[in-house]
Amino acid sequence: MGLAINRTRFSDEDRHRFSERLDRSLGVLSELLARPGFGEGAPSLGAELEVSLVDVRGRAMMCNAEVLRASVDTRLTVELDRFNLEANLRHGPLADRSLTRLVDECHDGLREIERAAATQGATSVMIGILPTLTLGDLQHEAMTRSRRYEALSNSLCHLRAEPFQLDIHGEDDLRLACNDVTYEGAATSFQVHLQVAPLQFARVYDAIQLATPVVLAVAANSPTFLGRRLWDETRIALFKQAVDHRPERGTLGRPARVSFGDDWIGAPLELFQETVRRHAPLLPVLDLEDPVEALASGATPGLRELRLHQSTVWRWNRAIYDSAGGGHLRIEMRALPSGPTVADMVANAAFHIGLALDIAEEADGWRQEVAFGDVSNDFYRAARQGLSTTIEWPVSLGGQQGRGELRALMPMLLDRAQRGLTRAGVDPTESRTFLSIIERRVHVGQTGASWQRAVLDTAEQRRSRDEAIAFMFRAYLDRQQDGEPVDRWRLPA
Repeated sequence: MGLAINRTRFSDEDRHRFSERLDRSLGVLSELLARPGFGEGAPSLGAELEVSLVDVRGRAMMCNAEVLRASVDTRLTVELDRFNLEANLRHGPLADRSLTRLVDECHDGLREIERAAATQGATSVMIGILPTLTLGDLQHEAMTRSRRYEALSNSLCHLRAEPFQLDIHGEDDLRLACNDVTYEGAATSFQVHLQVAPLQFARVYDAIQLATPVVLAVAANSPTFLGRRLWDETRIALFKQAVDHRPERGTLGRPARVSFGDDWIGAPLELFQETVRRHAPLLPVLDLEDPVEALASGATPGLRELRLHQSTVWRWNRAIYDSAGGGHLRIEMRALPSGPTVADMVANAAFHIGLALDIAEEADGWRQEVAFGDVSNDFYRAARQGLSTTIEWPVSLGGQQGRGELRALMPMLLDRAQRGLTRAGVDPTESRTFLSIIERRVHVGQTGASWQRAVLDTAEQRRSRDEAIAFMFRAYLDRQQDGEPVDRWRLPA
């Protein structure tokens, strides 16, 4: 976020001064958003791709710092755990051939990761949760050696004052206590960024919220964790619980730092205000720039404290302020998993963005029709059930009275996504190509999660659970390297 973290412990005075700076930053952001022309312009598209590093056996390999040192690509950075890496892909216009450009960006970043990883005897994999992880891979020593991550873990542990609790129920149950945030690093994602003009922000943001359960259900790719069969997208529950700062005895009335949100919004500033007013600072480090003085001088303030604070409150769809290009706002879509292939991830992004842009035009109507709480519940239901989920979709947008089966709604939803992308100027042939991946995936009923489950079902007839998981993961890696979308993956013999 542009601020170096040079300490791992902070005082009450540090937090007080940081909170004062956040209040000043909110005032400055309010003035910026009121400026005529601020953040206007054509939408842009970018992404962050997180990968896991594994050895020849498919086991987590703790070498991200070494791989980063061997790389020549400034887009790469380490993530929370030592088996994680992230590629920050370049932004470009949403219009024209943006989806092909995003594919090329992914492949370019992955080639460099593979080249650098090979120097350590490692390879990378795109998957929501590495299925071969063990308890030993997630102890304190797994955390990337960084003051930022140590400070983050210390602050969350200080607020919670007791072990973090994982309690996830699926075909199997997982109950586990953990003493720091290393378990969060097991969840890897493909985070899509969409630049949106302030005047359209609230409608587009709410449309992305409404579309998220639908897209998550068809994108699920995390059905196991620590040898247990859990949710189709277990990553959602894992991330939420692994950094839940609220003590078990004091949860009531305190908002979670990982959330889907509480209601539809009226203006983008609300999201920044809520983050500041409801969540204690975790990394209270001050920038040299005073945002009020920067604004008065005619500069575009960096608002680095506000950006740093935003990075420690993990909404599944998050508002981002960026000072680049005179300042702008982006929506970061964080709910989608990494993998199974680049084509699958870009298809998920195309579906999410196209559907949201189309239904945003009618937001004033459906926001009155659908309770936000129902959409939030659908989000977690989609994470648990994947393609078999049901959805509360507005009648005014082509839904039915009451809940409907997601798969029955898909033809209409795909038509809307195509219309939204075309209206945004995305090449129609290109958008049809990627949306057809979603269409085939739903038609054959095969997501990354359902494929992994099916392979495990067969493999466990002749193997132990651990052996079956290793067998499944080897087959997954082979197919990922082939690059064919997951709807075309065959089950191994």
